[in-house]
Amino acid sequence: MRIIPAFFLLLLIATSCISNKRITYLQNLTDSTSYDLNEFIPFAEVDYEYILQPYDMVEIDFASSDEELTKAFSFQNSSTNSNMARSGGGGNQGSDPLYFRGYKIDQNGEVEVPKLGKTKIAGLTEEDAKNLIQKKINEFFKEEVYVKLRIAGIRYTTLGEFNNVGVQIIYKNRATVFDALANSGETTILGKKNKLFVVRQYDGGSKIHQINLNDRAILASPFYFIQPNDILYMEPMKIRQIGTADNLTASMALFAGLLASTLLIINLVTQGN
Repeated sequence: MRIIPAFFLLLLIATSCISNKRITYLQNLTDSTSYDLNEFIPFAEVDYEYILQPYDMVEIDFASSDEELTKAFSFQNSSTNSNMARSGGGGNQGSDPLYFRGYKIDQNGEVEVPKLGKTKIAGLTEEDAKNLIQKKINEFFKEEVYVKLRIAGIRYTTLGEFNNVGVQIIYKNRATVFDALANSGETTILGKKNKLFVVRQYDGGSKIHQINLNDRAILASPFYFIQPNDILYMEPMKIRQIGTADNLTASMALFAGLLASTLLIINLVTQGN
């Protein structure tokens, strides 16, 4: 009868442990995509530029030798709003300066700039949108007024097995998927790192892609760099479905309790016989 408890113990250990292969980043998983240390890995060629969409927030700055001209394109309370953003208090959303001083693209794909009125820029790249605003200004003023238009930072959303889920912001023009993971507090130990789903926005719709963070080949993947409005979703491992515990330690404690109860019943039955 002592063989049975030992068997249960071995079974518990086998089912409760998570292999390092499932949680370690940047492994050489296949010979076809094997990369040695210090080997140069070129970025994938991606024929893709982010297309501005309705409800995006863009930052538009104007510069001229005549300061009075640039004031004409600024909202009267823009400086106050910028100060509120710098001082401001309500978590990540309250500290986002673009929310206060940026220009929102409305549901029709238009931004409203003082003096210029509404201009449709949804469906354009940042460069094309900047050129369009510049063209309208050149028609309005004889003096030279220069335009800078951009999305300030990369906004993306994390869902599933991330330590910090929700809308995240990276204040860079380019960010890798590992930048996104670090900015989101990493993933939990139970996240399926070999199945990270990326929901990417394209002109007129979305696509769902799947990448493997365990594989070193991700460095040459077209999805190594995230894009604005990406949604990152990581599934939990099946071990999470066992019991109602929120983490592996609690799950193992639950199994240990069940095992102790089983052993106690077996001992009582054995002594009774």
